[in-house]
Amino acid sequence: MAKFVRTSKYRHVFAAPPRKEAVWDGVKLTKNAWDANFVSVNPSYVAIAWLVGGGGAVGIIDVNNVCKLDKVPLVTGHKGAVLDLEFNPFHDNLLATVSEDCYAKIWQIPNDFQGTLEQEAQLLKGHQRKVGNVAWNPIADNIIATGGTDYAVKVWDVSTGQEKYNLTGHGGIIQSLSWSYDGSTLTTFCKDKKVRVFDPRTGVIGGEAVAHQEMKGGSAIWLGMHDKIVSIGMGVTRERQYFIFDAKNMAQPLLGPVNIDNSAGILMPFYDEDSDLLFLAGKGDGNIRYFEVELGGEKPEVFFVSQYGSNSPTAAAGFMPKRGCDVNTNEIVRLFRVVETRLEPLSFKVPRKSELFQEDIFPDCRSDEPALTAEQWLAGESSKPKTKSLQGGFVKSEKGAVSFTKQEDTADEHSEADLKKENAELKKRVAYLEAELAKLNAQLH
Repeated sequence: MAKFVRTSKYRHVFAAPPRKEAVWDGVKLTKNAWDANFVSVNPSYVAIAWLVGGGGAVGIIDVNNVCKLDKVPLVTGHKGAVLDLEFNPFHDNLLATVSEDCYAKIWQIPNDFQGTLEQEAQLLKGHQRKVGNVAWNPIADNIIATGGTDYAVKVWDVSTGQEKYNLTGHGGIIQSLSWSYDGSTLTTFCKDKKVRVFDPRTGVIGGEAVAHQEMKGGSAIWLGMHDKIVSIGMGVTRERQYFIFDAKNMAQPLLGPVNIDNSAGILMPFYDEDSDLLFLAGKGDGNIRYFEVELGGEKPEVFFVSQYGSNSPTAAAGFMPKRGCDVNTNEIVRLFRVVETRLEPLSFKVPRKSELFQEDIFPDCRSDEPALTAEQWLAGESSKPKTKSLQGGFVKSEKGAVSFTKQEDTADEHSEADLKKENAELKKRVAYLEAELAKLNAQLH
C-alpha cells in the first residue's frame, strides 16, 4: 500500500549550520536564572542581556556587521539585572527593558552607537516588585505591557510614561505575556499553572484554564491571526509538553497535553504567523524543533516538520521579524541563538529552483507602521495590522523621531514600617506554601 504524504509548502524547510564568518564571537550573556529569552532582534540590531559586575546591562550589536565583539555598546541604566527585553515593532531604535530594580525603561539607541547609554528615554514606574516580562502592542504605537512578580500586569502609554491599566487576578508570578494578532487581547501564563486571557481595556478575564502541572518554565503565546493559544511547559512527571486552547472558550483544551520529550530545559516558543510554523528552541539543549500548525478544522492538528540539531546547547534565542528576512534566498524565518560566547544566525529556508519571488510563501507581512495611535487604542478602537509586500525586499517606512514626556525617578517611598509589614506577610506566605508542599509530598508517598 502506498504511504500517504501530507501536502505542504513547508515540508522541506531546513536550516544549515551557519558559516564561521557569519557568527559573532565574544558574547557575555547574563547568568541570571530567570526564565526568559534574553535576546531581541530587528533588522537593525540584536539586543542581548549582558553580564556585568553590578546592575543590569544590555549589549547592542549591529545585525549587519558580523565581527569579534571586543567593545560592545552597552545600555547600563538599571540598578538590578535585566530580566526581559523587546524592540519596538515600529521603531528599530526603541528598546524596552524590565529589571529586578522594579522598573521598566525605554531606550532610544543613537545612530552609530558606541560606549554606554545610561539615561533612559522613559521610565515606567509602578510595580512593587521586580518586573520580569515586557511586550509591545503589535498594532498601537507607544502601548506596552509589563508583568511583575507583584502578580500584576500593567499597560502603559510610553509617550507619557503613564500607567493606563492594572490587570489583577493572578495567583502567582507571571511567567509570560503575549498580545493577540490585533493587539486587543493579552494572554498570560502564571506560576499558579493557569493560562489567562484578558481584555486589558476593561480588565475582564475572558477565560482561564489550568495547563501544565510543573511550575518551571511555562509560557503561552498566540498562534498568529487565529484566536488560539499554545502553552508550553512541563507535566507532572517533568516531560516537556504543549496544549492548544481556544481563546474564546478556555473550558477544555482543543489539543493536549502533547508530550515532546523528557529534557530538563525550558522551551522557548516562537510562532511565524505567515507560515503557521511553531518553533520550539530548547534552552540548555541544541535542538530547535519546528511544527506546522493547521487550525482550519474542528480540531487543531500539529505536524512535526523537522529539527535543527546541534551538540552545542542554546542559552538564549530571538526571532527576526519577517520584514528582516531575505526573500531572495527564500528565507522564511531567521532565528538568532546564543551558544557559549557565540551569536549564531539560523536561516530557515524553503528550497525552490526558481529565482523569482515566491508569492505563495511570502504573503504581505506586517509593516513597520502602527495601525493605531496610542490615543485611538486607549479610546477603544481596534484594527488589523498594516501590511506590506516583500517583493523586491522590504522597504522601510519614513517616520520622525519619537518624543517622550519624561517621568523622573524618585526616592523609594516605602517606610521602615511598610517594609517590616511586607516582610511579615512574605514569611506567612512562605510558611503556608511549605505546609502545602508537605501535604503534597505526604500524598505522593
